Amino acid sequence: MIDKLIIVESPSKANTIKKFLGSNVKVVASVGHIRDLPKSKLGVDVEHDFEPEYINIRGKAKLINDLKKDAKNAKTVYLATDPDREGEAIAWHLAYILGIPKDALCRVTFNEITKETVQKCIKQPRKIDMNLTDAQQARRVMDRIVGYKISPILWKKVKRGLSAGRVQSVAVRLIVEREGEIEAFIPEEYWNLFATLSKNDEKFNARLSGKNDKKIELHNKEEVDKILKDIENAKYIVTNVKKGTKKRTPAPPFTTSTMQQEASRKLGFPIKKTMSVAQGLYEGVKVLEKGSVGLITYMRTDSTRISEEARAKAKEHITQKYGDKYYENRYYKTKSGAQDAHEGIRPTYIELEPDKIKDSLTPDQYKLYRLIYNRFIASQMSPAEYDTISAQIDTKSTCNDIYNFKANGQTLKFKGFMTLYVEDKDEKTDEDDESKIPELVANEEVKKEKLDPKQSFTEPPARYTEASLVKALEEKGIGRPSTYASIISTIIDRHYIEKNQKQLVPTDLGKVVNKLLVENFSNIVNVEFTADIENQFDKVSEGEEQWKQVIREFYTPFKQTLDKVDKELEHVELQAEVTDIVCEKCGRNMVVKYGRYGKFLACPGYPECKNIKPFEEKIEDQCPVCGAEVYVRKTKRGKKYFICSNNSQKLEKPCNYISWNAPKVGEKWEPSENEVVPKTTKKKSTTTKKKSTKKSSSTKKRSTTKSKSN
Repeated sequence: MIDKLIIVESPSKANTIKKFLGSNVKVVASVGHIRDLPKSKLGVDVEHDFEPEYINIRGKAKLINDLKKDAKNAKTVYLATDPDREGEAIAWHLAYILGIPKDALCRVTFNEITKETVQKCIKQPRKIDMNLTDAQQARRVMDRIVGYKISPILWKKVKRGLSAGRVQSVAVRLIVEREGEIEAFIPEEYWNLFATLSKNDEKFNARLSGKNDKKIELHNKEEVDKILKDIENAKYIVTNVKKGTKKRTPAPPFTTSTMQQEASRKLGFPIKKTMSVAQGLYEGVKVLEKGSVGLITYMRTDSTRISEEARAKAKEHITQKYGDKYYENRYYKTKSGAQDAHEGIRPTYIELEPDKIKDSLTPDQYKLYRLIYNRFIASQMSPAEYDTISAQIDTKSTCNDIYNFKANGQTLKFKGFMTLYVEDKDEKTDEDDESKIPELVANEEVKKEKLDPKQSFTEPPARYTEASLVKALEEKGIGRPSTYASIISTIIDRHYIEKNQKQLVPTDLGKVVNKLLVENFSNIVNVEFTADIENQFDKVSEGEEQWKQVIREFYTPFKQTLDKVDKELEHVELQAEVTDIVCEKCGRNMVVKYGRYGKFLACPGYPECKNIKPFEEKIEDQCPVCGAEVYVRKTKRGKKYFICSNNSQKLEKPCNYISWNAPKVGEKWEPSENEVVPKTTKKKSTTTKKKSTKKSSSTKKRSTTKSKSN
């Protein structure tokens, strides 16, 4: 008989916790969920108040039997799964399997996996929080209903195997609509006029900002030429000088969302990878002299709050390493609506500086740990300070109009937190730039060196990256930070979205699916609806609403919409795009269809004629070598390349043009090592599917190092 049995989610977490407890304690892992809704059917009894029909997950029978044996052989069983809604639900399922009474004090959670925290929490068990469990049940049941009820409509009208989701479909909609904005965007011309001026041979730059002290905008070259003529022989007089100081404060400690965004920007990590690496750092890493320890606090949090103990250790570290003037006791306000159950993400041991334990970490672990560590320490440091100067310089000429130029400068005089860490941003700003201008005095004349007019055009909104999509989802209240990784992975895996470098681009399949969903389920694939549902889940977790009532209120109008759409679309076929390519088997014009990997050509005479062909996307420009058409193809990883239609070994004299880069009109093409696509690159077939010898992903065990599903 053992004294205590502690059940966690992952083996690595179990190994870390074992060493903190006595010899008569056993720590085992459930390896994620042990019960879930069945995959083969809806699994929700809508006729009997939406009762979930949970079953034991296939392949976990032996694990469940082992857990039952261990529980019988233990005086006390503690359920120490992750400290969030999903972890609470896993603990509830474990209690059911093991026959633990609902009022038993069996639940323990660790915000950080350190010896002190683990030993303290084991002494303070509590009941399973049914509010948190019910919030997770509400999400799971609603997502199952939406997915299993809407997806069959996609199967009928587009193709089998597609899926819709309460949150994933909204994410796709954001990306598709952004692409529509880009395609519809019409650039507008505008100009800037820059002046290079000098005082005592010290040059500085100024920009035309106004005319007769009123803001001016330049739209074309004619307007610019008129101004250049007006000020051709003008003098430049300093009319106003303002000096000041500016402070720049550090960013707060990471939340899940800001960690995902910053790791994407600074490290190039996909969101899924960030969560996987962070989970490993939380669960435990073997460090020399300390053994296996959790290096960061729990990485699923909306809070920027920091414990007083961690604050004190940060102060000690900063004052010893950088000096007193670099420390500032700083508190950050967690935004309204955020879940504040856990601290912000921070290192658990301040003394374990990233470079000191680099040899104990994988390269990815080191990069992310360093990011988290530096961000936290910087959050408790003094602001950076700048000296600023702003000057207005006016023209004086025979012209009746006075043109106003502005010159701005700033000089960093104290780096403060920037000694250690500076946050990246999606949009570049001038905040980090140092631009010096000489000491200027009102009414003095400065010398004109040259005038530099620059033509520009307005640019369309940028495509989403993983980082900017996460930011948008969070701002709009769609999903929760712990679900963002699975949302993005799902829409990419379903081939609704593809990554072009770092940009998220909707595929043709994604556009078709989005169009069908928006036209028929606009009240479901809706930002406001999705955000409101998240707020209702939050109220369930706080005990303010009953989870089944949330499902009831959702289901009645949803069912009405579903029945209406199903009836309206019963005899409606999506209009296929007809091409001018003739089917060589039956003479019909072939149509565009959508497969897993994108477009392909099919004969509309199916099933009588089953002819299919790869869809060849063409570009307008001709081959720079032979003048033939150029096709766009993709590698197995989805990277685009360009190939001449005459690049075929079947031809007597095949053209050798194949390049990562699109041909440029009028430029001669010379193959270079960096540009040419390797000869092993082959076009991925959109019409055939080889049998895979690998196991289906559905048979793999849920990894707790992966981000949690929505």
